[in-house]
Amino acid sequence: MSGVYRIFGMELSPYSVKVRSYFRYKQIPHEWVVRDMGKMAEFQKYAKLPLVPLVVTPEGEGVQDSTPIIERFEKQFPEPSILPPDPTDAFISALIEEYADEWGNKPMFHFRWTYEPDRKAGSERIAAASMPGLTGAALENGAKAVRDRMVPRLRFVGSREETREQIEQSLYQTCAILEKHLSGRNYLFGGRPALADFGLYAQLYECSIDPTPGGWMKKNAPNTLAWIARMLDPKNEGGWESWDRLEPTLAPLLRAEVGEIFLPWSNANALAIAAGQPEMRVNLLGKPFSQEPQKYHAKSLAVIREKYAVVPDKSRLDPILDRAGCLQWLRKS
Repeated sequence: MSGVYRIFGMELSPYSVKVRSYFRYKQIPHEWVVRDMGKMAEFQKYAKLPLVPLVVTPEGEGVQDSTPIIERFEKQFPEPSILPPDPTDAFISALIEEYADEWGNKPMFHFRWTYEPDRKAGSERIAAASMPGLTGAALENGAKAVRDRMVPRLRFVGSREETREQIEQSLYQTCAILEKHLSGRNYLFGGRPALADFGLYAQLYECSIDPTPGGWMKKNAPNTLAWIARMLDPKNEGGWESWDRLEPTLAPLLRAEVGEIFLPWSNANALAIAAGQPEMRVNLLGKPFSQEPQKYHAKSLAVIREKYAVVPDKSRLDPILDRAGCLQWLRKS
């Protein structure tokens, strides 16, 4: 399969389906390879980290981490672009993608491994995909091993009884905002997907296929579900909309989720890492939120701050970010 890229991933990995959606949109020749036990040796040959997705180029190079993967191939395959031509819109898209990757993962992981129906469904699907051919008691034993490994990891996203409401309300609020924004438009920034679409869709897709959040979305988020379905194989269906048209319904996501929740949390995490603290603490919407700090999140915040710093003309961007409560967090060094 000369000239074909190979994407090693899992259907229950949001970052895997994010990259797959991007490759489909770009029509980059690729093969979707489920990383099961039979493919593990080949995966390890190219992977520097034990994480999916992994893209293996036709030349035999392994590339990992979903955002750097997309940024790399966007340079190699620039059309159709996922970057709005206006630098203000392009940065807002990147900021929403950052929010999706780093905070949007919390509701997804929380629902999947907190509620028993979701634990059962998720663990069985992962076991079946990882170890093809398992049935009966062997499949159940494999699923139990997955649950035993994943449920304790809820602490890594800060999920516990005290934070349950904050995390779950974040999903409900995001979908409520998207229901209005996606009424009458196919993608977040108009008639074609932007970087933000790939990041946000991936987390919400995973929610949509799990029993508890998926059941809620079927009742309350039809526009969001239709967008998720489009993002499984997105198409260039039109042009970009101006921020003036987008702002009435997209700015609420910046304000309510990015400015009031994600960036304060991300900043507190970075400060805890810098201070060598074993726990990060922050008030989100007047309620305490704490978790073990994560180094990757601190690095990711530094990257989005650098992207903000290099925006050439911030005369339009800064007032938008300021109104959304984002600016103070992005200016910090």
